[in-house]
Amino acid sequence: EKTKVVEPLDYENVILQRKVQIYSDPLRDLLIFPIEDVSISVIGRQRRTVQSTVPEDALKKAQSLFVKECIKTYSSDWHVVNYKYEEYSGDFRMLPCKSFRPDKIPSHVFEIDEDFEKDEDSSSLCSQKGGVIKQGWLHKANVNSTITVTMKVFKRRYFYLSQLTDGSYILNSYKDEKISKESKGCIFLDACNDVVQCPKMRRYAFELKTIDKYSHYLAAETEQEMEEWLVTLRKIIQSNTESLVQEKKDTVESVQDDESSTQGKSENILESLERSMHPELMKYGRETDQLNKLSRNDGRQNLFSFDPEVQRLDFSGIEPDVKPFEEKCSRRFVVCCQDLSLNLLAQLSDRSEGGPTNVEPFFLSLALFDLKNNCKISADFHVDLNPPSVRDMLLDNSASGAEGTKGRSPGESLVHGIPESCLRYIKRGVFSVTDPHVEIFLVARVEKVLQGSITHCAEPYMKNSDPGKTAQKVHKVAKQVCSRLGQYRMPFGWAARPVFKDSQGTLDAEGKFSPLYKQDSGKLSNEDMLKLLAEYKKPEKTKLQVIPAQLNIIIKDIPLDFTNCVTASYIPIKPFEKSCEDIAVEVEELVPEVAKYCYPFTVYKNHLYVYPLHLKYENQKVFAKARNIAVCVEFRDSDEADARPLKCIYGKPGGHLLTTNTYAAVLHHNQSPEFYDEIKIELPIHLHQKHHLLFTFYHVSCEINTKATSKKQDTVETQVGYAWVPLLKDGRIVTLERHLPVSSNLPPGYLGLGDTESRRQPSVDAKWVDGAKPLFKIRIHLDSTIYTQDMHLHKFFQYCQLVQAGAKEVPGELVKYLKCLHAMEIQVMIQFLPVILMQLFRVLTNVTQEDEVAVNCTMVLLHIVSKCHEEGLDHYLRSFIKYVFRAEKPSVTQAKMTHEILVLSMATILKQSADFLAINKLLKYSWFFFEALAKSMAMYLLEENKIKLPRGQRFPDSYQHALHLLLLAIIPHVTIRYNEIPEESRNVNFSLANFLKRCLTFMDRGFVFNLINDYISGFSPKDPKLLVEYKFEFLQNICNHEHYIPLNLPMTFSKPKLQRVQDVNLEYSLTDEYCRHHFLVGMLLREASVALQDNYDIRYTAISVLKNLLIKHAFDNRYQHKNQQAKIAQLYLPLFGLLLENLQRVASREALYSCAATSSPASRDEFVCSFAPPSNRSSLIADKDPAALPNGHAIKREDSKGSLNSEGATSSPDQSENIRRSSTRSSVSHCSRLDQFEIRTLLMCYLYIVKMISEDTLLAYWNKFSPQELINVLVLLEVCLFHFRYVGKRNIARVHDAWLSKHTGADRKSQTMPALRSRAGGMQVRLQHLGSLETSFTLNHNAGTSEADIVHQALLEGNIATEVCLTVLDTISFFTQSFKTQLLSNDGHNPLMKKVFDIHLAFLKNGQSEAALKHVFASLRAFISKFPSAFFKGRVNMCAALCYEILKCCTSKVSSTRNEASALLYLLMRNNFEFTKRRTFLRTHLQIIIAVSQLIADVALSGGTRFQDSLLIINNFANSDRPMKATAFPSEVKDLTKRIRTVLMATAQMKEHEKDPEMLIDLQYSLAKSYASTPELRKTWLDSMAKIHVKNGDFSEAAMCYVHVAALVAEFLHRKKLFPSGCTAFRKITPNIDEEGAMKEDGGMMDVHYSEEVLVELLEQCVDGLWKAERYETISEVSKLIIPIYEKRREFEKLTQLYRTLHGAYAKILEVMHTRKRLLGTFFRVAFYGQTFFEEEDGKEYIYKEPKLTGLSEISFRLLKLYGEKFGSETVKIIQDSNKVNIKDLDPKYAHIQVTYVKPYFEDKEISERKTEFERNHNINRFVFETPYTLSGKKHGSVEEQCKKRTILTTLNSFPYVKKRIPVNYEHQVNLKPIDVATDEIKDKTAELQKLCSAGDVDMIQLQLKLQGCVSVQVNAGPLAYARAFLSDSQSSKYPTKKVNELKEMFRKFIQACGIALELNERLIKEDQVEYHEGLKSNFRDMVKELSDIIHEQARTAYTMHSPWMHDSLHVFCAISGTSGDGSYCSLRPTAEI
Repeated sequence: EKTKVVEPLDYENVILQRKVQIYSDPLRDLLIFPIEDVSISVIGRQRRTVQSTVPEDALKKAQSLFVKECIKTYSSDWHVVNYKYEEYSGDFRMLPCKSFRPDKIPSHVFEIDEDFEKDEDSSSLCSQKGGVIKQGWLHKANVNSTITVTMKVFKRRYFYLSQLTDGSYILNSYKDEKISKESKGCIFLDACNDVVQCPKMRRYAFELKTIDKYSHYLAAETEQEMEEWLVTLRKIIQSNTESLVQEKKDTVESVQDDESSTQGKSENILESLERSMHPELMKYGRETDQLNKLSRNDGRQNLFSFDPEVQRLDFSGIEPDVKPFEEKCSRRFVVCCQDLSLNLLAQLSDRSEGGPTNVEPFFLSLALFDLKNNCKISADFHVDLNPPSVRDMLLDNSASGAEGTKGRSPGESLVHGIPESCLRYIKRGVFSVTDPHVEIFLVARVEKVLQGSITHCAEPYMKNSDPGKTAQKVHKVAKQVCSRLGQYRMPFGWAARPVFKDSQGTLDAEGKFSPLYKQDSGKLSNEDMLKLLAEYKKPEKTKLQVIPAQLNIIIKDIPLDFTNCVTASYIPIKPFEKSCEDIAVEVEELVPEVAKYCYPFTVYKNHLYVYPLHLKYENQKVFAKARNIAVCVEFRDSDEADARPLKCIYGKPGGHLLTTNTYAAVLHHNQSPEFYDEIKIELPIHLHQKHHLLFTFYHVSCEINTKATSKKQDTVETQVGYAWVPLLKDGRIVTLERHLPVSSNLPPGYLGLGDTESRRQPSVDAKWVDGAKPLFKIRIHLDSTIYTQDMHLHKFFQYCQLVQAGAKEVPGELVKYLKCLHAMEIQVMIQFLPVILMQLFRVLTNVTQEDEVAVNCTMVLLHIVSKCHEEGLDHYLRSFIKYVFRAEKPSVTQAKMTHEILVLSMATILKQSADFLAINKLLKYSWFFFEALAKSMAMYLLEENKIKLPRGQRFPDSYQHALHLLLLAIIPHVTIRYNEIPEESRNVNFSLANFLKRCLTFMDRGFVFNLINDYISGFSPKDPKLLVEYKFEFLQNICNHEHYIPLNLPMTFSKPKLQRVQDVNLEYSLTDEYCRHHFLVGMLLREASVALQDNYDIRYTAISVLKNLLIKHAFDNRYQHKNQQAKIAQLYLPLFGLLLENLQRVASREALYSCAATSSPASRDEFVCSFAPPSNRSSLIADKDPAALPNGHAIKREDSKGSLNSEGATSSPDQSENIRRSSTRSSVSHCSRLDQFEIRTLLMCYLYIVKMISEDTLLAYWNKFSPQELINVLVLLEVCLFHFRYVGKRNIARVHDAWLSKHTGADRKSQTMPALRSRAGGMQVRLQHLGSLETSFTLNHNAGTSEADIVHQALLEGNIATEVCLTVLDTISFFTQSFKTQLLSNDGHNPLMKKVFDIHLAFLKNGQSEAALKHVFASLRAFISKFPSAFFKGRVNMCAALCYEILKCCTSKVSSTRNEASALLYLLMRNNFEFTKRRTFLRTHLQIIIAVSQLIADVALSGGTRFQDSLLIINNFANSDRPMKATAFPSEVKDLTKRIRTVLMATAQMKEHEKDPEMLIDLQYSLAKSYASTPELRKTWLDSMAKIHVKNGDFSEAAMCYVHVAALVAEFLHRKKLFPSGCTAFRKITPNIDEEGAMKEDGGMMDVHYSEEVLVELLEQCVDGLWKAERYETISEVSKLIIPIYEKRREFEKLTQLYRTLHGAYAKILEVMHTRKRLLGTFFRVAFYGQTFFEEEDGKEYIYKEPKLTGLSEISFRLLKLYGEKFGSETVKIIQDSNKVNIKDLDPKYAHIQVTYVKPYFEDKEISERKTEFERNHNINRFVFETPYTLSGKKHGSVEEQCKKRTILTTLNSFPYVKKRIPVNYEHQVNLKPIDVATDEIKDKTAELQKLCSAGDVDMIQLQLKLQGCVSVQVNAGPLAYARAFLSDSQSSKYPTKKVNELKEMFRKFIQACGIALELNERLIKEDQVEYHEGLKSNFRDMVKELSDIIHEQARTAYTMHSPWMHDSLHVFCAISGTSGDGSYCSLRPTAEI
């Protein structure tokens, strides 16, 4: 089934019709495309060189088409299509705005980051007002109201008495004199009313009595000290009481004075604050909503700038800009040659300037050799380092005589603008290496003038004789040689050095040249050189001979300011200075012909390198002398007799730059010489058949004749042969190794010889040497950018040239040549890429009719494109499209434009199903063709000036039709073949999107919308993940259009009059209308809403696309005005609806804490979700049971632990519930929860829209909602606060690590785009990742998590939290203003109000930053003064919750927060006071005390200095608030502070026992007990205990706390006559409940707002708790109390719920009775010994109830660990023995704990009443354990002497109770004599057998085990042993007859039980056990027989065994015999069963 499609609007028409509306819109920039969107620019080609490399008249000279095209390509400019707003057409990262991130991210202070360990600064307490008044050591008794004071509980502490700023005194105690540590306790003296001595307690002791009859006991160390303390304390207490009396008097008087003025009218609180004269309070008095809003707007940040992706601004996925083609850049370095000196030196010139120099000229040539690839990799760099005086030796021989003179001769020729003389002696060479590695060597070869054999010439340099003489001698010879043989060279030596340190191309700067090795005449060639290098590289000593010499050559990196360099063709490179000093030349690199090193040529270069290699002349007979052979090379263009060589050979240093000939080095006396010379030739532009190389060989005579003969010059050289080679073959240059024959003469027309001899006249003949064998070996290397050696390319261009010249086209011929191009070599293809591609496009465009040509042409293009991609060189294609490609107009008139033909041939290829490979390639590389289309369209519009036409007329219909066809051809390849070709389909999807995006700029937009629509409708909602990703990539690309906003027409489309009722034309849901009018955004939101119902990856993709788009809008600098942003945000209004639909998935359970109905706000850890349900309290379960899903589905509970694990929460919603619910909520989505990242992303988008949208729009939107939906709107805001809460630096690090491990797994691959994909397309090249997953954290993953990363991450998170907080504050403030009347209904007690208030609280709960809290407090102040009745009238929930949270802020570590919170608390009291017409603020007073208690219970508050400071602030406010001076207010505030301090003192120990749950519960319980008169406070402590129990998994105890709380409220209501029964109604659940009846009626109850409503909520809580505790039996008792209330209120829905719960409970009871899987606890007796450790606990015995099946070892280990941490693990010992402990035997250095396993104990009568397992585990208070002993003192003895001690313990209360441990208050011991022990044992065995037999399904294995133990025992053990010991004649007389008879009776029952068991076994066994059973039976008979003998009566079994009545009477029998299936007193089932 396909997605529902909405037809888009006809864009062009609409904007035409609505022209007036659009132009009159003030925001018309958002509606109109700008003009001049596209333009073409011509960019001059960037050159490296000062002038073009192409010779000036090149085009004139060129004749072949290929050469012409190359030359045109190298000299033409670039043509680029510019899109003016292109930067806006990509991902947000490409926007031109530079301010994504604020320059300085503000740093926020958060409570959570303040150091936990930061000690409260206690010094501040002491240094206040009066400072320290007295200090010293005292002993303090650790007293608790439950503990009697004894001598032993005193501890030594150091006390400070100081005065606080509000005038009160405080006594702080510390461990020692230092007060840096947290105070150990404090006593506030304003709470004390007397101090008396009490010597009874201890010497020097005294007692401080407090107001609430509670005392502190202190003792001094000496009498004198005691006296001093007493005097000081009395003084203080006295002054306190006096001031109190005075205050009371003042108030009374002032009240009377003031009666007239104030009581009459209560003034507005704000006015009275104005009058307060207190600066802070006056400031608060002036606050207004408007001012608050303005202050919030100050310094706001853009929320998106902290988005992880914006922060990373990760451009990795975005292509770098496409650059034009450039000359290839390799690793370049400079070689500077400075000096070569050998060890024979002499002063040659008479002029004194130079020092001694070499005695003869040496010549250097340098080249790079690559040992790894075994080749030479650079041309030769020739250097002449000879000083002038040495050069002069060659003078008369050289070509020009002008060298000696320094100045430039005026007529000197210029080469490319540089005087030739500057280029003569170049000493710096720039080498380049494409592929650097360590095995590249720089080799220097040294030559000298030809003289003789190398050995002979090198000898003088290597000898050690007198250097002076030798030098003169050598010089003398050298002079002669130079004058005669100056132009010939001979090899002399070589040296080498490595170039690079590594393969990155780091130069090896330390590297030195090897010594200068003598050249071996047999090893001259490059191959030999490579072998020598390999040998030299080895560490062993080389056998090479060294010529001592100094070679000074430096290698260095090219400096940045490198000037005066010329190319290898001597063209100067920029920057080039006029002076032309010290020129450097580039040395050509000889790159191996491998594709990856190829690059498209961009400059003209046309060189030929010739390498003579070898001449084999040893066998020639033609010439007499041919030994010292010189080769002369020439380049000629004719073979006529008078032809001249061309001047195109590059000369050596010192000579002309270009010469006509050149010689290779000569080897002395060698008939088959090798050569290593390299001859470089500049080729002409046009080559023809006659161009050839001519080699002439000479014999050079070296003998130096001393007698000067006139003939000397003639005899120097003798010609000994010729060889030649033509350059072209079939029109191409051939460069292989060639073996040439040598002719001894050179006939004219010699080029014609060889192949066509026969046709020639015989007169011209060559005389071949050695029978025309190939004697001369050469190699040629072409380095040209205008000639190709590729045959196919050559032929293709040749054919095109013919056709152009007007030759007749042969059909199919062109196709043939095109097909051949597929065989073209890849290197050639890349080198001539632009030339080839342009020619192909030209051919394509000029196609007349032949369809085949177009398709074939496209196929070749495709081949080239795919080859480039395969080689990873696709960036060249991008450069081509962007800069080179031009759609030329067809030369033939009827031909179509490039884009028209290309579209058709693409569609043809996609439809031809034959060639799948081609189709796949076309899809994979479609970007190239689409980019070409787009550029062609653009150029067509601009160059033909059609851009001025209306869009509908720009392109012919045929083109639109063709495009549509192409689209239809593509769709199936994506939607059907995506699995088989994932990469191809993804790429075409992407490039198609880019292309359509471009079309929106050029074509009819409505038409393009239709194309987009057609494409998207090819997808369906059931698509697999991959396709959905494609769909979103496509949409994202389209939506990235630079004019996306105008395309969506953000304006109102007015509706027909009828529908326009009160509708503000707000398009706020995804209607078809909306989607038609705002086409793109509509489509995106629709797709996103579908995607949200899908799985994670799909949702993720959709959400990312949406977010990136919004980020883009937020930062788009064209639309920064707030009205523009508001308009844009309005386009996305339907997103709100989308979020509300998915609310349950965003508001996970954790996200919302509700202050539920109880007055205690749930603590941070227990979130209960509060979607306001349809009726106020929708169901028993949904609201209260954390297991209820957010959308109210109740879950079948899991019972093993009585709790639900969160994963289970989606298991099986109760069907009926489901039906009930879905009627109230539009659509319940059953999709999985969204994860944190998705939620945050969605909410970010939501917050952006809420923040930007205009208030009118927002209000209009809200007004459309029903009250229920409004609450959900608020829930969404609350969710924002939760998800963006700041978690603190510590957690950020943790989360990040966890996150990393989760998301960098392999499964995330699909998220990132494929590498290839990221090469988007020519114009839209820079491509964004679909915000790949890694971005949900800002950190760089590779870097790990450094400290700095985390600090930065925390900074971001802090800013996000702050900005979210302020945005939500803005929204909620506006909401509160807009809906004030609704909020005030019912005195502010309504669901909407509750939600608004929850949000205000959520700010405080989620820990905002200091900056944000300032605004939060301002809002809270406004809120309280707006809605006082909600706080001070009716139920207390809001007031209670607020007090709790504010007080929490009063202990904040951030001082500003403390001050704000204290002020708010003060204002709350003040408001309350005014609200009661200035009578009292009792409610706030009470709630504050309750909140203090709660905080202490949550260990969130200790009486530390920070809290004290807050109290002081409040007191100071009260004292200085003028309008209040005359009222009772200040003294009541003082009173409150006192009460708080009292509570703090009473609870000081909590902190100490934080880790000890039992102790903590005891403490809290004792507090609860002390508040009998204040039900609210008692309830607080019980709630707190429940919380601790739940945390520790003690659900029964928690449930009991709930029951007690409910009973407390019931009792209260009962006494007020508001409820029929009090706490007695709960007695059936627990007898402990009577405690609640002790409620006192006194002043504390004044402000108790308990009601039936509250009670019902508490009872529901009980049901829930009991269910969790698995005590299902008691649920009905609670329900009996709820049902009448529901019935009275006609709450039928809730009754159904409740009865369903009851049904569930009873079903559970049946289930657990059957499975026996319910374990209600195990009991232990625990006793503590060790005064020094346990203090008041010493010697106490408790019964501990441990959950489920806790083993003895388990509880022992727990206690060991607990007390070990307290006292040190060495000091705690467990006593395993259950005997009475003798305290004297225990070592007082250790803390001893005795742990004993006990079982519940019941009398026989009780057993018959407590029938079920449950009853034997519920409400039990007696326990038993047994200790074996014998009279002899040993533990165990024989049957006759074994005794047992049975200890029965009774506890103070029944289990389960509100505590886990209950003290033992009574112990009773029974000693059993041996005969009693026997009776007991037999009784046990009988009971066990009966229990097994009576079970529903008999456990056969257990039965057989037990039977075996009973009947098959050996003679001396088991039952018979007892019979023999006590019943045999000899023994029985020793015992009382009663006991003997008892035992006999027991035996009878035992025998019966065995009989029944045996019979049962017989029925159960299979055949294989018959024998075993027979054995049992015979054993049994033996036992019965023996027993009969002992007792002398027939034990009746014989007939019992087979009597049929046995089975039926089984149970009767059990009942009669007075036993039970459960043993006499033990309810714990035998362990084997468990």
